[in-house]
Amino acid sequence: MPENYDLAVVGGGSGGLACAQRAAEYGARAVVIESGRLGGTCVNVGCVPKKVMWSAAELAAGLDDAVDYGFSVEARGLDFGALKAKRDAYVARLNDIYAANLGKRNVPLLRGRAQFTGAHDLAVGDRALRAARIVIATGGRPKRPRFPGGELCIDSDGFFELAALPARTLIAGSGYVAVELAGILAGLGSRVTLAIRHDHVLRSFDAMLSEAATRGLRDSGIEVVTGARSASLARRGGALELTLEDGRVLPPVDCMLWAAGREPVVDDLGLAKAGVGLDARGFIEVDAYQQTSAAHIFAIGDVTGRLPLTPVAIAAGRRLADRLYGGMEGRHLDYENVPTVIFTHPPIGTVGLTEGQARARLGDAAVRTYTANFLPMYHALTTRKPRAQMKLVVAGEEERIVGLHVIGEGADEMLQGFAVAVKMGARKRDFDDTVAIHPTSAEEFVTMR
Repeated sequence: MPENYDLAVVGGGSGGLACAQRAAEYGARAVVIESGRLGGTCVNVGCVPKKVMWSAAELAAGLDDAVDYGFSVEARGLDFGALKAKRDAYVARLNDIYAANLGKRNVPLLRGRAQFTGAHDLAVGDRALRAARIVIATGGRPKRPRFPGGELCIDSDGFFELAALPARTLIAGSGYVAVELAGILAGLGSRVTLAIRHDHVLRSFDAMLSEAATRGLRDSGIEVVTGARSASLARRGGALELTLEDGRVLPPVDCMLWAAGREPVVDDLGLAKAGVGLDARGFIEVDAYQQTSAAHIFAIGDVTGRLPLTPVAIAAGRRLADRLYGGMEGRHLDYENVPTVIFTHPPIGTVGLTEGQARARLGDAAVRTYTANFLPMYHALTTRKPRAQMKLVVAGEEERIVGLHVIGEGADEMLQGFAVAVKMGARKRDFDDTVAIHPTSAEEFVTMR
């Protein structure tokens, strides 16, 4: 006989855990099924360990800045192994905390890969489960290169397995994963080349951010190769050489990291047996309420292809549980005005529409922008001079803020508060009426003319 549950959550990442735990708080009998480490991409091979590495790269830059501020500093190099060990130990503690949190809420954890055997039925090894409702939260994984020699590449998961810092690294990709890892590796001392297909990185972001990020990568010593479409990778001697489709051969490197796209983990779930459909890109198709083509099956997080961000998955999971088990009719996640940060050096923060999106949606006549471009005070004394840039995109006679974008020191921390204002429908004059905090970079947002 199958084990019976009110809710079965397939996937123990951030979104799945949030959904199961919230449902259990409402009294639902929930179960989580996960074959890997708890926490999913974010905790194990994403946000958390990446932020540790980003912080290390920031410290490396700070050592140089300290000299400019008059300190006598002797940098004796990086013990990469020690950094990795401490980072991995921290992640392991988080894995244990997630397991303990499930225990506190009496949510059992089944280890293994789940497969649908029917509309309400799942098999996990030799165990059979039946659930009134099922949530799919299996996440995504890095796409692998398909050109000859592609197996010689590592991906973003492999980045966190590196036992030593490569002396020379080639990264292929222009999205946030590629630019973040490029900045980290360069900051820690690797000589980095970034191969991109077009002229700028982060092309889906506001043009100001895309251009500033590309310029910042080059200013930090990263070689950015444009028009780069990979044809083949070969090992020659102790090095790797990438040949491009136009015949160019890039300089030899010790490591090539492929960071061009991610795909959903759905291939072995048996979705057809449950009547769950996929969209044209292979992601699970859901409506505004996270409902799939099967009325009792839902999907959240990266597996849906909608804003693959950890806080988005958590918010979607909790709102789903609120609606299904908390009596909050109509409760669902609004995917508009979701803030996000890219941990470049300096970091990028963005919320709302890009200028291009605003003009396309609202018309040129209705859109106006305010910008700032300045050197943060911190760098008045430093040799390096990374500038900060900000943009407000406003619409209509009331100049409601529909987009807010920043690249510069502190962008990661300042964005959260400004995102609240944008979400609440703040106008430019609301910003103007707010007293500035001086001297900060954030004050530029409330003093733009």
